[in-house]
Amino acid sequence: MWVRNIKERFDLDIQFPTIEDLSMEVAKAYRMIHPGAADTSAVRATFIIDPEGILRAMVHYPMTNGRSIPEFLRLVKALQTSDEHKIATPEGWQPGDKVIVPPPGDIESAEKRMNEGYEYTDRCFCKKAL
Repeated sequence: MWVRNIKERFDLDIQFPTIEDLSMEVAKAYRMIHPGAADTSAVRATFIIDPEGILRAMVHYPMTNGRSIPEFLRLVKALQTSDEHKIATPEGWQPGDKVIVPPPGDIESAEKRMNEGYEYTDRCFCKKAL
């Protein structure tokens, strides 16, 4: 239903699996029934699953509030960047922003890092450009 609606309204083909859950079987299994709802409305949930089938992020919104598609896209890009470069990304990270590097393994590496162009907050928290 949603895939056809998106195609008709926006001329976009959805290239990922979607679930229609009129029986609410999936919603019940994943505990997506909003506890504050007066009826059995499911919350709006987005699950980001990597190519290996690992659930990497899950975001729930109540039916009364909309979702942020740009935030989901940002999150997917951040996950891909983290995996590719073995780094972490700070809150609100966008491609081109500095990334968080793993802490150094010893004091010598930490001291060396201070002069290697890192944005140095302390020995365990440094950022750098990719």
